[in-house]
Amino acid sequence: MKNLMTATAIAALSAGMASAAGHGEIKVGVFLGFTGPIESLVAEMGPAAEMAIAEVSDSGAFLGGTKVVAVRGDTTCVDAAAATATMERLVTSDGVKGVVGGDCSGVTGAALQNVAVPNGMVMVSPSATSPGLSHANNEDNGLFFRTAPSDARQGVVMTEVLMEQGIKEVAVTYTNNDYGKGLADAFQAAFEGAGGTVTISAAHEDGKADYSAEVGALAAAGGERLVVAGYVDQGGSGIVRGALDTGAFDTFHFPDGMVGNALETIFGSEIDGSTGQAPGTDSPGAATLAEMSGDAFDATSPFAAESYDAAALILLAMQAAGSAEPADYKEKIMMVANAPGEQIFPGELAKALEIIANGGDIDYVGASAVELIGPGESAGNYRQIEMKDGKVSTVKFR
Repeated sequence: MKNLMTATAIAALSAGMASAAGHGEIKVGVFLGFTGPIESLVAEMGPAAEMAIAEVSDSGAFLGGTKVVAVRGDTTCVDAAAATATMERLVTSDGVKGVVGGDCSGVTGAALQNVAVPNGMVMVSPSATSPGLSHANNEDNGLFFRTAPSDARQGVVMTEVLMEQGIKEVAVTYTNNDYGKGLADAFQAAFEGAGGTVTISAAHEDGKADYSAEVGALAAAGGERLVVAGYVDQGGSGIVRGALDTGAFDTFHFPDGMVGNALETIFGSEIDGSTGQAPGTDSPGAATLAEMSGDAFDATSPFAAESYDAAALILLAMQAAGSAEPADYKEKIMMVANAPGEQIFPGELAKALEIIANGGDIDYVGASAVELIGPGESAGNYRQIEMKDGKVSTVKFR
C-alpha cells in the first residue's frame, strides 16, 4: 500500500531532485531487436518508448528539470552473445540508468543474468513473454519487470479463442528458442486441459530457405488449424508460406510474435479466416496513444503500447525515489504502477511528475492498462484478431 509522504520525505525528495538535476542529462537504454526476426514490430516499439522518454524530458518537471536521452541498443532478438555485448555497452560505456527491454525472451534472460544483475541495472521489458521469466525476480534482486503478460496467460487465451470457434484439434509449430518452446508448452497444457488435442508440437529453426520437411511433418499429423508460435519476419512466415503452397493448411492461429502489419503485406487475403491474439486493450489510454503517435509509429502494433509504458514506469519511479539510481528507484516501480493514486494516461507524464513532486500518489494506467502483479509483470490484456479481406481485424479484447 502507498503511504502519504511526510514533510520530511517531501523535503528529502526535493533535495534528491535538486541533486539529480546537477548531474546533467540521464540516459535510458532502449534495448530492442532493431534487426532480426521481429524487426517490423520493433520499428513501432522503439519510437513508442522514445516518445515517453521525450515527453518526460520536455516536461521540465523531471528530477528538478533534468533532461532524459534515449540510447538505442540492438538485441538482435536471437543472438544472446550479441545482446549481452550490447547490454554491457549500454551499462558501462553509455552509462544508462534504466533499460527498456529486452524484447525476445532468450536475449532478455541472457542480458539480465550476465549484465543487469551484476551491475544492479533495472530492466522493464515490453515484450519478453516466456513463463520462465516469471521466476527471474527470485534471482534478480528486484531489478526485472515487464509490461507484457506471461505466455502462461497467453496459452489460456489462445485456448479460449480456438475453443469458442469449435476448433478442437490443432498442429503446433514453434520457433526453437525460449519464447517459442515456453509458449508452445503453455498452450498445449491449457488446450489439452480444456479437452483439445495437439496432433504434433514441433520446433522450427529461423533463417531457413526451405521449410518443406517441417510442413510435411505438420501435414502428416493433421489438425483443423495450424498454430504458428514463431516470428512474422522469419521462420513463422516461412512455415505459413510452405503450408499454403502445398495445401497442408489454409487457416492458422497466430500468437503475438506473428501478429503485425507484415501479415497483410506478405499474405493478405490468402490467410483470411485465420485468427490470433497479441497483448492489447481498448482502454482510454490505448486510444490516446494512437492519437498522440500520428505518423511517428503505429500504436496498435503489438507491444508498442507496452514499450511506451515501460519507459514511463522507469522515469516515474525515478521521480518517486528522487533519484535515477536503480538501487533507489527499483522499489518504486510497483508503487507508481498500481492503485491507489490518481490515474495517469499517455500524454499526462508531466502531470504525474508534478503530483509525485508534491508528495501525491499516482496509479499509472498508461496505454496498456498497466497493472503489475506478483513478480512485477503485467496481469495481461489481449486483442483478439482475425484476418478479413487481407487485413488484420480486431474482433474483441480479453
